[in-house]
Amino acid sequence: MEARRYETILTAREGRVAIITLNRPQNLNALSLKLMEELVDALEAFDADPEVGAIVLTGSDRAFSAGADIKEMADMKMVDMLLERRFLLWERIRRVRKPIIAAVSGYCLGGGLELAMACDMIVASEKSQFGQPEINIGVIPGAGGTQRLTRLVGKHKAMEMVLTGRAVDAWEAHRLGIVNRVVPPELYLEEAKRLAAEVASKAPIASLLAKEAVLRAMDTPVEVGLDYERKLFYLLFATEDKEEGMRSFLEKRRPQFKGR
Repeated sequence: MEARRYETILTAREGRVAIITLNRPQNLNALSLKLMEELVDALEAFDADPEVGAIVLTGSDRAFSAGADIKEMADMKMVDMLLERRFLLWERIRRVRKPIIAAVSGYCLGGGLELAMACDMIVASEKSQFGQPEINIGVIPGAGGTQRLTRLVGKHKAMEMVLTGRAVDAWEAHRLGIVNRVVPPELYLEEAKRLAAEVASKAPIASLLAKEAVLRAMDTPVEVGLDYERKLFYLLFATEDKEEGMRSFLEKRRPQFKGR
């Protein structure tokens, strides 16, 4: 990926793992329109880079993101929101094909939680807080919070979090199924990178289709999802990586995947 200059995010690459860091620390990484535009640009660039197998998205130790930039939205009216392209950017995040792992510490609230849930896995530090507090400012989650949270934790717990605005700590988030792993604060980013490196070491095409199949399961009845999964499974039998993966298993050696 060609180096790009951003104002509100930082990007890096370690082997086959790309790292995107939200970089508005003075605003607790509030999701301004500028930040969202730059984030989507970086995600799509890494998604198109054949040298990248997985992406880590993180913030600061104090805040992954405390939510939307309310200063930008306070004076907006309904028509302004309808015409603004902000939510089109969220749809583009949903279309990123490579696995994205959120590395979360501190505040992960409102749009910040929606962004973390839009990722494929979440590694959290023990001092993380997760919540949808939009009800406290007279609105509701608007970037997928009511939908993704309900699918993760069930109707009753989602109702409690959305209707009270109460945040949960990292361990409760883990118990509810919001996050994959909870680690000490000094380890959350390294743990996310380790997980991403493990994911990136797998057959690239299979990884893309595996993510696609799991996401389809979130959106369809089980019968439709099973049919879709089976078609993707068949498709992988046309790849060189399938041949290499099965051959290496039989030969008791590490596979050398090429993404073909």
